[in-house]
Amino acid sequence: MGHSLHTPSHLPMTASTLQNRQLQGKLNHLPKQPGVYLFKDGSNDIIYIGKAAVLASRVRSYFQKGADLSPKIRTLVAHAVDLEIILAKSELEALILESNLIKRHRPRFNVVLRDDKQYPYLRLPIQDDFPRLSIVRRVKNDKALYFGPYVPTGAMRETLKVIRRVFPLATCKIEIDGTADRACLEFEIKRCMAPCTGNQTREDYHRIVKQVRWFLEGRDQELLGTLRDDMHACAEREAFEDAARLRDRIAKIERTLEKQRVAQIGPVDQDVLGLAHAGSAADVQLLFVRGGLLIGRRDFFWNDTGGVSDEELVQTTLEQFYNKSVLPPKELLLPVNIENQSLMQRWLSEKKGEAVRLLVPERGAKHHLQRLAQENAIAALNEHLRIQSESREAVEELQQLLGLRSLPYRVECFDISNTMGAQSVASMVVWENGRMKKSDYRRFRIKTVEGANDFASMHEVVKRRYGGTLATKSGKILPTPDLIVIDGGIGQLGAAMEAMRDLGLSQVVVCGLAKAKGEKAERIFLPGHKSPIVLSMKSPASLLVQTIRDEAHRFAITYHRKLRSQVLIPTQSLRSSKS
Repeated sequence: MGHSLHTPSHLPMTASTLQNRQLQGKLNHLPKQPGVYLFKDGSNDIIYIGKAAVLASRVRSYFQKGADLSPKIRTLVAHAVDLEIILAKSELEALILESNLIKRHRPRFNVVLRDDKQYPYLRLPIQDDFPRLSIVRRVKNDKALYFGPYVPTGAMRETLKVIRRVFPLATCKIEIDGTADRACLEFEIKRCMAPCTGNQTREDYHRIVKQVRWFLEGRDQELLGTLRDDMHACAEREAFEDAARLRDRIAKIERTLEKQRVAQIGPVDQDVLGLAHAGSAADVQLLFVRGGLLIGRRDFFWNDTGGVSDEELVQTTLEQFYNKSVLPPKELLLPVNIENQSLMQRWLSEKKGEAVRLLVPERGAKHHLQRLAQENAIAALNEHLRIQSESREAVEELQQLLGLRSLPYRVECFDISNTMGAQSVASMVVWENGRMKKSDYRRFRIKTVEGANDFASMHEVVKRRYGGTLATKSGKILPTPDLIVIDGGIGQLGAAMEAMRDLGLSQVVVCGLAKAKGEKAERIFLPGHKSPIVLSMKSPASLLVQTIRDEAHRFAITYHRKLRSQVLIPTQSLRSSKS
């Protein structure tokens, strides 16, 4: 692998290599250094990004005569007409650069994690005099302790609820210096010991902080042992009220740990990967175990992996997921060994600041935990395929009902929300290829309409959406949808159609969605049709448009309530100050 190319006969007989001498010349002069390579097609679009310890050997291996290439790579080579390389100081630097470039360009021949979220962590700044827990989405090198990630966020809220119910840790944001005149309500209900008033010393407060840390780290025996010792000490000096409070705290902790413990493997931090296949579809399930407690999980689904191996899927997940501000645990349990395992361990160890191990367990508790991740991956994959099948049936029915030329791949839905005309807002939600695409959601404050005029408000937001740029975070313009759904009947639909005609976009299909009074069935209104299409209540198309419309309604109501609360809070504060 990796011999030099001296003549065109070394290349497979593809149009791209025969017609493009520029690519051949670059292949003949590749450096024997680590770096990243980017294949481009005839439109100069990046179609594949890879890394290599030795660029010359790796890149030429794609073009060797008789090379055993996968179908995906053979197709890639057929489309590649140009090559760009970026040198790196080391293979590790190349790995990080590759992951950053894949996230930025999303090449079609790479397996890409479609996941731009920043996951929440609990931050405990133990170096402070009176540390308080906070929720953050970026891990910094600031000597604080970080616990997580919590996926979904409900797991974090549940953990916080337990901590605040069990451990009397301060939750306020004021500066604690012991000089406050009086304590707040939290002290009255025994959820804080009022260090702000000097009622609790720094040393005693840090005893509570240590207990919270042990709880989050899964150090059950140390935590419960210390609390039992404190309880017995209180009983001996006849401080029975304090002893009873500690007894109750111990009982609550024991109940919580009993519910959350996934395996009796000790207080370890692990991320566990499970992998499942069904034809060309694949799913990777990532379980987050902290201190022996399952605190969350993340699911990655690919509809078409193009014959990518299990090893590449696992390696891609590791590279792209941990390249974000995600703190790796001390141990990762994998379903298969990967090609660059030692390099990956080194990179993850540098991110964490201590040794990280990658293991493929074959027996014992760790093997059972990895099997649990695999079972979750199988269940998630089956659910994705079920939803996909139902979505396909729904869009086929919708295409037939509306007379669309092709299946609606992207649907955008608008809704208006206000209270007696005040704080009028609108929402736009997006359904794309079988799921809601929250990254493309938009919300609007109505600017040109006074009072409760839903027709004029709809005209404004539709014109703003399709007449402006409305760029995404990455700077790309939102694509034009295949179908626009307006929440409302003939009036709202007419207002939207007028806005589309003003913009010269009358070719885009727009429909209204509403129920008649006293009826449960949905009705679709189309421009130029007097009578609506009445949908069967249980039809796939009816369920799909209801789901999209209900999401638009939820998104609009949430924004409206937020704006309304911002108006009410200053008024309430003013009344409080006068009283």
